[in-house]
Amino acid sequence: MKPQQKSNSLDHLKFDNRFVSELPGDQETRNYPRQVLGACYSKVSPTKVTKPTTVAYSKEIADLLDISEQACKSNDFAQVFAGNRLAAGMEPFAMCYGGHQFGHWAGQLGDGRAINLGDVINQQGERLALQLKGAGLTPYSRAADGLAVLRSSVREFLCSEAMYHLGVPTTRALSLALTGEQVVRDMFYNGNPKAEPGAVVCRVAPSFIRFGNFQIFAARRELDLLKNITDYTINTHFPHLGKPSPDIYVAWFEEVCRTTAEMIVHWQRVGFVHGVMNTDNMSILGLTIDYGPYGWLENYDPDWTPNTTDKAERRYRYSNQPACAFWNLGQLANAIYPLIGQVEPLQQALNVFTLVFGEQWQLMMTGKLGLSHYDPDQDDELHAELLALLELVETDMTIFFRQLAEVDLGKADLQHINIEALIAPLADAYYVPEQLTPDYMTRLADWLTRYNRRIIQEGLSQEVRRERMNCVNPKYVLRNYMAQLAIDKAEQGDFAMIAELLELLRRPYDEQPGKAQYATKRPDWARQRAGCSMLSCSS
Repeated sequence: MKPQQKSNSLDHLKFDNRFVSELPGDQETRNYPRQVLGACYSKVSPTKVTKPTTVAYSKEIADLLDISEQACKSNDFAQVFAGNRLAAGMEPFAMCYGGHQFGHWAGQLGDGRAINLGDVINQQGERLALQLKGAGLTPYSRAADGLAVLRSSVREFLCSEAMYHLGVPTTRALSLALTGEQVVRDMFYNGNPKAEPGAVVCRVAPSFIRFGNFQIFAARRELDLLKNITDYTINTHFPHLGKPSPDIYVAWFEEVCRTTAEMIVHWQRVGFVHGVMNTDNMSILGLTIDYGPYGWLENYDPDWTPNTTDKAERRYRYSNQPACAFWNLGQLANAIYPLIGQVEPLQQALNVFTLVFGEQWQLMMTGKLGLSHYDPDQDDELHAELLALLELVETDMTIFFRQLAEVDLGKADLQHINIEALIAPLADAYYVPEQLTPDYMTRLADWLTRYNRRIIQEGLSQEVRRERMNCVNPKYVLRNYMAQLAIDKAEQGDFAMIAELLELLRRPYDEQPGKAQYATKRPDWARQRAGCSMLSCSS
């Protein structure tokens, strides 16, 4: 095969801006916050900044876009992806959409601080939308300024790439740039604003269309627009389904239910908590989108949410993410109902979510234990008891599953083995060793005995089990405190840790000698520190 040529000029990117050419746009050309009626988008240009500087970029995404390393290190790259210059073929716009926020209809939302540059068609024929987050005011900014700070941008950039390498469906990030300007933010909405470095992230995905893109037109009874954007979505992103029709709308919705279920299973697998699962933050492609107040479970706590806004109700807590996804899909079903006119097909499609999530969750848990097949007669109880044990004492979820692969099992008789010696590899997973009471140890030993029985039934060697488990249980995840340390340094002009974490998180399942400090429990100082334990939607 002829090697793919990488471009040293961003003006050589091939754009196909079908969204703006095929869908109705806003007729008002002035850029000010307002209700936008009768349109799927508003054309708007990024706000120019004083001193754009590229802080980091993803080599993998640059390769996907056919952008050379030389181009990524150029001043023009910083100018374009901080919003100062439009490369040839870019037609910037902000999308109109609505959404339910924390279960309540919020009306028009839209791209309040995101500006789409257009869709690149790469040399493989793949469609990749480019979007600048933090690039300035749009008609959907409401009372805000459309800008972003370095703090939130570092978190978005790193997490987008970390999730991809974990195997979680996600939007991606090409670049992180400083703007050279200060942006005032009140991190916890408590009357303590401060100036912070401004930044822009270039996000990349096949599409940034969300559930809310359909909801807004259904709510406004703009049914022609509802049909327009639904047909566009199917023709552009689901062409394998066929020409849009009522039956195809149902088939499309069923696929959205399936991919959403698969995404949520992956979240649960790695202990990821999104934090703000509003319907405007749900991708129509089943991708993780909008990395705001997210976090990973440190100690296994099913009721944990990282979002301070959700502290009272904990709607978006870890254990409730599957139910929230199902509820959000129900709102999407309500939105597209006028195109179908029947409830039953939509309900059947929603049932696909429940079925797929249930089946995939069982297989996921089976895989985390290194087992090759799911046995309902034994494994439901095995899984439930393990999760109960993890919750009973303060146990680091990531470390526990990774180290469980090191516990020497597969022997015919565990009765005469010293339990303390057996579980020694798990010691680093416990935050408060004093919680390991005799009763707990007995219960853990009983569980290990049952688990050992399943290992023997499958004839698994220690080596095979370890290899399987280490493929699905990461050693490294982007713990909030790690991101915060990188942010602290970046705000002082030191970007080395951002680069180090980006490299580390490219191989989250590998041992990576010399990086053990990133595979340890959350330090005590991070328990209550802002940015490490709880975050806000401005984080």
